[in-house]
Amino acid sequence: MSRTAPRVYVDQAEIDHLKRLQQELDAELMVELNLRDGTTLVGTLADRPTIQQFRGPDGSEGTNGQIRIDLGRGDIRDLWLDEVAHYTRMGSS
Repeated sequence: MSRTAPRVYVDQAEIDHLKRLQQELDAELMVELNLRDGTTLVGTLADRPTIQQFRGPDGSEGTNGQIRIDLGRGDIRDLWLDEVAHYTRMGSS
């Protein structure tokens, strides 16, 4: 996965929000993800999200996370954790 992110965060409140999502979203969890752009994805999380240091588009260093969701039928998507507006747990696979 890339070491450059479209957005990075240095504000502790934003980083804490990403960490909360990381702790709440377990591997093998079936979820409905509502993204900030209005998209809804339903599937199973392949792994627990990761949070790392990245460089933003302007070269600044900050934090973001990545999440992988399996939508079924071989459709696996990698998303930035900050794209998740909210989620609903659907169960465990």
